[in-house]
Amino acid sequence: MYDSILKKDLMEIIKDLKEEKVSSETLTNACFDQIKKHDEKMGSFLWLNQEKSLEQARASDARRKNNQVLSDLDGVPIAIKDMILSTDFISSAASKILEGYISPYDSTVVKNLRKSGVVMLGKTNQDEFAMGSSNESSAYKICRNPWNENHSPGGSSGGSAACVSAGMAYGSLGTDTGGSIRQPAAFCGLVGIKPTYGRVSRFGIIAFASSLDQVGPMAKSTKGCAKLLSAIAGHDPCDSTSSNLAVPDYAALIKPDVKNKKIGVPKEYFAKGLSDSMKASVDKSIEILKKNGAQIVEISLPHTKYAIATYYIIATAEASSNLSRYDGVRFGPRLGDDKNLLSMYEETRGHLFGTEVKRRIILGTYVLSAGYYDAYYLQAQKVRRLFANDFNNAFKEVDLIISPTTPTPAFSLGSKSKDPLEIYLNDIYTISANLAGLCAISVPCGLDKTGLPMGTQLMARAFDEQTLFDASFLLEQNLGFDPHPKMLKE
Repeated sequence: MYDSILKKDLMEIIKDLKEEKVSSETLTNACFDQIKKHDEKMGSFLWLNQEKSLEQARASDARRKNNQVLSDLDGVPIAIKDMILSTDFISSAASKILEGYISPYDSTVVKNLRKSGVVMLGKTNQDEFAMGSSNESSAYKICRNPWNENHSPGGSSGGSAACVSAGMAYGSLGTDTGGSIRQPAAFCGLVGIKPTYGRVSRFGIIAFASSLDQVGPMAKSTKGCAKLLSAIAGHDPCDSTSSNLAVPDYAALIKPDVKNKKIGVPKEYFAKGLSDSMKASVDKSIEILKKNGAQIVEISLPHTKYAIATYYIIATAEASSNLSRYDGVRFGPRLGDDKNLLSMYEETRGHLFGTEVKRRIILGTYVLSAGYYDAYYLQAQKVRRLFANDFNNAFKEVDLIISPTTPTPAFSLGSKSKDPLEIYLNDIYTISANLAGLCAISVPCGLDKTGLPMGTQLMARAFDEQTLFDASFLLEQNLGFDPHPKMLKE
C-alpha cells in the first residue's frame, strides 16, 4: 500500500505535502508500517512511540489545513540518534547505564526541529556512547545494513543511516566525532554531512568528545540533506562554541557548478589499504568533476599518518572526562551496595558500561594521568594543530578536497570485532576533518561488485558547506545512483 511513498526522497515528500497529495498522518503510518515489517530484523530503532508521533503528524495536518505551516519540513517524518536528548523519548546513548532515562529538556537541535514542525519517529540505534564504527557495540541490539543484512550499516550512527535507507524515515540526525555520519551514509548509500564545528549547537547532545562532536543530517539526496542542515543549524547561547554566522537556505542556493574550482586529491588518501572498487569509484567522481570544468590538483596532507593515533588520544581523554558523570548517582540504574560509595561506583560502571566504552575510558584516563599527560595528551594537541595547518595550506591552493569516505564498502558483521584497531582504521579518511574542525560530506558514488554502496568524501573550508552541497549535487546528477536497496524494490 505504501511502497511508492516509501521510495520518495525528502524533497519529493515536501512537494507532495505542499500540493496536498499526501497527509503527514499517512506518511507517518507508512513509516511505522515499514518499521513493523522490517525493523525486528534490521534493528534501526531503539525507542518508538507511535501514538506520540501520530499526534505530531495530525497537528501538522491541522496547521496545513489552516494555512499555518511552520516550514517546508512541517509534517515530514524524521528519525533522531539516541545521543540526542528529547523529552518525549528515552535517551540512552545505546547504553545500559542510561537505560530508561528521559531528559527533562530538549536538545537545541530537537527544539529547532519542533519549530520546523517535523514529526519525530523515534530514537535510532548506535554504538554505545557513539564509540564504534560498526553499530555492534550497542548495548541493546545489533543494527544491520539494508543492502545486505549480514553487513554493518556503519557507526556510530548506524541506525540513523539504516532507517532512512530502508524507507523507515525520510531523513535523520546523527552525530559525527570521527566519521560517524559520513561512514554510515557511505555504507548505506546516503548523503551525510558533518558540518563545521560550531555550525550546529551541541547543547543537549550526550557528550563523547566535546572538541570533536558535531550533529548533522542524512538523507537520500543532497538537497534533502541541505534542507535538514538549514533547519538545525545556527547560533545557540546555550553552546559557547556555536557560531554567530548566518545560516543560508542551502537547498535553495544549490548550483551544480564546479567550473574553475580547484579540487585537491590528497596523495596520502590513495595509499595502501584502499580497495580497488573504492579507488575506481572515486576516480569516476574525480573524472566527472573534471569534465564539468574543475581543475584537479594533487595535494599533500603530510600528517595524515598520525591521524588515528592523535584522534584516539584526544577522543578517549575527553570521553574519560565526560563519562565520569555516569556513576549511578544522578542518571540511570544503580548497582552495588548503597552503604559503600566505592562499591556502588565499581558495580554500576563495571557492569553497565560495555567493553568498548570501558576500553576507551581506561585509555583516556591513562593519557590524562600524572606522568603521561605531557607525553600523550599534550603532544596529541600539538599534532592536532599540525593537521589544521595542513588543511590551511591546502585550502590556499584548492576550493575542495576529494577522497574516499572509507577504505572499503561495508564489512561483514563480526569480521572486525576481535581486533579493535581494524575498526579504528576504518575511520582513516574521516577523522582529519574532525581534528581540523572542517565540514565534510559523503555522497554515494556507486556499488561494488557485491552490490554494496560506496561513498566519495568532499571536504571544504570551515563554514563553506554550500560549496560541498554544490559539488555533491553535481556528482549526484551525473552518477545517477539509485539509493533504494533491494528490500524497497521487491
